[in-house]
Amino acid sequence: MALAVSAAQEAPIGSTTARGMTGQRFSYTVKPGDSLTLVSARFGVDVAGLADLNGLTAGAGLRVGQPLAIDNRHLIPDRPDRAIVINIPQRMLFHRAADGTVRAYPVGLGRPTWPTFIGRFTVASLETDPVWDVPPSIQAEMRRTGKPVLTRVMPGPTNPLGAFWIGLDRPGYGIHGTNAPASIYRFQTHGCIRLHPNDVTRLFHEVAVGAAGEIVYEPLLLVQMRDGRIWLGAHPDVYRRARDPLVVARQLASQDELEGEIDWLAVREVLRAKRGTPVDVTWSAAPARRKG
Repeated sequence: MALAVSAAQEAPIGSTTARGMTGQRFSYTVKPGDSLTLVSARFGVDVAGLADLNGLTAGAGLRVGQPLAIDNRHLIPDRPDRAIVINIPQRMLFHRAADGTVRAYPVGLGRPTWPTFIGRFTVASLETDPVWDVPPSIQAEMRRTGKPVLTRVMPGPTNPLGAFWIGLDRPGYGIHGTNAPASIYRFQTHGCIRLHPNDVTRLFHEVAVGAAGEIVYEPLLLVQMRDGRIWLGAHPDVYRRARDPLVVARQLASQDELEGEIDWLAVREVLRAKRGTPVDVTWSAAPARRKG
């Protein structure tokens, strides 16, 4: 399957209790200029996991025409009343349409020394070809690091906001495009949320002023699907805010009364790898294993 115009994947929500999953497993054909890092950024997949899935080392080069197996499945955080949910450890933005369909987009987020805020927000504005008025704090950083100090950047290919700005009701924060697509699925921003140019174009035309959103911090997601299968996704605690992951996993299982249905050895393996891709940890999926 060739790369689509947008890497976002669609999936209907199963129910409010079985939160659901987006994405799929598919084959991608390497294009000129591709690297594991760029493919990782485009599809929202962990570089090490992508390399492992394809029998490569994390620093391996790619050849044009080479097929790559991609698994960009992601569990959906449980916020059914929010049109937009961004899970920081997951590095994903989920947009829920009026019909319940959810699209998932990989995002670039604030670095640990300049983190993206956590909490609820409302879409306050929609702007095409935004002008970037450089905040004093970023001007100061430019000065400290010896870069030319910019105060305003007009629309165009050098504007780091890209072609679309989705302004939030948090002063100075927005969801926007970028002129550096390789920074997607990374923690490199000054707190704002970056989308690939193709993805922000789609989201911009689907979201409305007044839409409710929330930025959450959930390194672990445990979901029971409609078919009864239990899936776990584990992500690095980049902002160092999380509690012991095994304790959290047991609490998540307990609140849904799932403890006895889970293969806890498989859970420990997922927590150790922290690659983000959901893993089926249903006890019946590995009957030969002992419960941990």
